[in-house]
Amino acid sequence: MNCDRIFIRDLALRCIIGIFPEERREKQDIIINVVLEADLAAAAVSDQLADTVDYKTLKKKILALVDSSAFNLIEALADRIARLALEDRRVRRATVTVDKPGALRFARSVAVELARTQPA
Repeated sequence: MNCDRIFIRDLALRCIIGIFPEERREKQDIIINVVLEADLAAAAVSDQLADTVDYKTLKKKILALVDSSAFNLIEALADRIARLALEDRRVRRATVTVDKPGALRFARSVAVELARTQPA
């Protein structure tokens, strides 16, 4: 079985995220990266969208989730995004990184990366 990857890189969004009152007042910048592992052999041969993971549809789902969210932790947001990706049964594994620029003084960003797989 092939282990191919689709990357969504540097999706820059804004949302309420954090535990402190000042973080809950206004939306903050976040950067999302997603790696989807799936067998893309059929799509490579057919050249048809129906044979692959529709990353545009996933991006729209991520935008809707983030726009309406108010998570305390970037861990929770990353987990929810990974679970969205796994709604497409062709995705065997989703790795999600959420960066929160400016979260720590003297650091460019703080990030969480997690991976989730399809249930057996």
